[in-house]
Amino acid sequence: MPLITVRTLEGLLTAQQKETMIERVTNAALSVEGEAYRPVTWVIVEEVPSGAWGIAGQALTTDAAKQLASGKAA
Repeated sequence: MPLITVRTLEGLLTAQQKETMIERVTNAALSVEGEAYRPVTWVIVEEVPSGAWGIAGQALTTDAAKQLASGKAA
């Protein structure tokens, strides 16, 4: 019975992107564990406040992550 937590910065994903994340992560887990586990597979999308996520010793904000995703320098 998988319980999968996906953490992302608050405001980074739209509601549709969260739904897609849940669907695809579920499908990926079940490709390993088997389709029989679908009814008991949990995926939680947990949002971390902007600036409360650190990488390389620096706080990462939602705006900086969006810039990174767009290919622009943060």
